[in-house]
Amino acid sequence: MLLDDALRARRSIRAFRPDPVPEALVRELLEAARLAPSGTNIQPWKVHVVAGEARSRLEREVLAHRETDPEDSGAEFPRRTGARRDPYLGRMRTLGKAMYGLLEIPRGDQAANWRQWGRNYQFFDAPVGLIFTIDSDLDAMSFLDIGMFIQTLMLAAAARGLGTCAQGAWNNYWTVTKRVLGVPDDQHVVCGLSLGWPDETAAVNSLVAEREPVDGFAVFHGF
Repeated sequence: MLLDDALRARRSIRAFRPDPVPEALVRELLEAARLAPSGTNIQPWKVHVVAGEARSRLEREVLAHRETDPEDSGAEFPRRTGARRDPYLGRMRTLGKAMYGLLEIPRGDQAANWRQWGRNYQFFDAPVGLIFTIDSDLDAMSFLDIGMFIQTLMLAAAARGLGTCAQGAWNNYWTVTKRVLGVPDDQHVVCGLSLGWPDETAAVNSLVAEREPVDGFAVFHGF
């Protein structure tokens, strides 16, 4: 698949088939991802890959933990300094309305919303989950490197017919994730990623997020 085709094919998948993804194929994706750009080549990414019983244990323990109203229900590092505002808030709401419409979850149904949010911690039934961590003493620029690493991995997956969903939800309830996976205390859980074969019969997988036109975000100088 050409790069442009992979870019168009990639979307967030929230329903997967149960078919396994071989370890060799996951390693192939990580081999591609490790070529991602990295400022001054520090390569700050660390990855925990879970499948089988290890994945099931992580799912069980995080879901049980979140029902206890724990103190680690937010990220262990600052995600933003203020409330969301437009146009970003509007884009988020547009996506949420479309997604929950496809899931047939009515507005205001808090119980259904809670269950759907919990699907993050089931990796949306994907057979493979990835958890990305970073040394806690690295600065914000290193998060850019991890973002480029994850994007490269997702495009490599799309080129092979696999689906992915990047999940910021995994930097909540981080104490359990760190305990189950043996993540050192001096690392932060940045996010997770679901990986598997898309269930093309699932309505939620038809969702394509709107994107702003180039003239909406780019200013050209000197042309």
